[in-house]
Amino acid sequence: MTRTRKVLIVGAGAGGLSAAIDLAARGLAVTVLERAASPGGKLREVDIGGLRLDAGPTVLTMRGVFEALFADAGLDFAAAVDLQRAGVLARHAWNDQQHLDLHADPARSADAIAAFAGPDEGRRFLAFSARARAIHATLEGPFIHSHCDSPLALTRAIGLHRLGELWRIAPFTSMWRALGQHFRDPRLRQLFGRYATYCGSSPFAAPATLMLVAHVEQDGVWRVRGGLHQLAQALAKAAQQLGATIRYGSEVATILDDGRRATGVRLASGEQLEADAVIVNADPAALASGLFGPAACQAVKPLKPARRSLSALTWNRVARSSGFPLSHHNVFFSADYRAEFRDLLVDRRLPRAPTVYLCAQDRGDHEGPVPAEGERLLCLVNAPPDGDQQSLSAESVTTCESATFALLERCGLKLERNPARTVITTPADFHRLFPGTGGALYGPASHGWMASFQRPGARSRMPGLYLAGGSTHPGPGVPMAVLSGRLAASRLLADLGSMHRSLPVAIAGGTSTPSAMTAGTG
Repeated sequence: MTRTRKVLIVGAGAGGLSAAIDLAARGLAVTVLERAASPGGKLREVDIGGLRLDAGPTVLTMRGVFEALFADAGLDFAAAVDLQRAGVLARHAWNDQQHLDLHADPARSADAIAAFAGPDEGRRFLAFSARARAIHATLEGPFIHSHCDSPLALTRAIGLHRLGELWRIAPFTSMWRALGQHFRDPRLRQLFGRYATYCGSSPFAAPATLMLVAHVEQDGVWRVRGGLHQLAQALAKAAQQLGATIRYGSEVATILDDGRRATGVRLASGEQLEADAVIVNADPAALASGLFGPAACQAVKPLKPARRSLSALTWNRVARSSGFPLSHHNVFFSADYRAEFRDLLVDRRLPRAPTVYLCAQDRGDHEGPVPAEGERLLCLVNAPPDGDQQSLSAESVTTCESATFALLERCGLKLERNPARTVITTPADFHRLFPGTGGALYGPASHGWMASFQRPGARSRMPGLYLAGGSTHPGPGVPMAVLSGRLAASRLLADLGSMHRSLPVAIAGGTSTPSAMTAGTG
């Protein structure tokens, strides 16, 4: 492959950068066009008084996905990113007396659950973990690593001799119902039901297959020294080392075509760039809504607002805390989970009693010293993805904020409040950051057994135009976005007719160890 093959990548998120790494390593001339001033997309950060705070994903899973990406390009991921493995996966609280830690070691988690809810529940947790591991093993190669766009394709990939495994992953059972088969304590059902929110979905409507997230976390959760935005910087640096060009402050206005295929882009500045192929690392909804021009509008199927995944209301804050012993990951549960999702998905409003996710960025597994000026915190509650249809009123945000921090206080956590050291992000803000989405953070919601097959694949309906990102196959989250970028690169190479060998990520049962959706979404 020579540098005469030109590829333009729209967006320097994880999907676009992973595609850039693969294609540049294969010898193509790659230019990444990013309208922001830095890479990352949803791997974003905010500045408060000179301190940089994670404002998106907060931990790394699927380490093997990143290691494979770098290794296939002749690079060393461990040398590029400073990682610290988490021993405590998350700290959970229902009030000031009921606290439960999950650990990277399943045996320790089983002991903690037994002490919290009784020995029978500890044993049920081990059975649940075994089922989560089996679901992951069934779907890892045939679905997560592959271009799988239909139940028939999945069945063929798994093979007739393994159809029993496919049935046992319970694709037609809701996650909530399946959790009821494993746990008697409603708090545990609520705790593990939160994994559905990792892809912006409701545990009452998401399929039981999402239980595989439990195995993913047990397979390894890592903190990134300096914040997860450092991962985006490392991906961008790797792409540039391999010869890719990244142009920041370059907003793409139109995907150009010749009536048959994509031929390049026109920037908002009026500059036109030609290419043999274009990869769009943005939500496909931006294409469908016409934000990249009329021709690209037909390249993907529109997503109805009712099928969007959840958005969020977040508070980034630098503050002193006391009382509750924060870990890096903390979840504070509402008293009525079903009512919370009824507020979000039926009444389309902020939950009156939200579950709260809180990342204490300066914390590790154990309570320790934090900066005297206050620690870096990200507090998140789920919100309806209607940022393009209605802006939340100041009153509704204030009411939700009061309910949010009242729950933290009931659980024993006291936080200093200082509006000057707080950045609030609403669904309307997320819609502005990620146009066409309404603020939905994970593409389409994973509701119903067919949802996973309804995500757009790497190929769009326009020849020469490819898709990457967490809203496409195989799903949401930073590692999945990386896999989507690699899948887009492999499709592009195959279509150019110049692939000399398959990329490992595109082979069923590939070399990576995929986990699940992005952690840190409450």
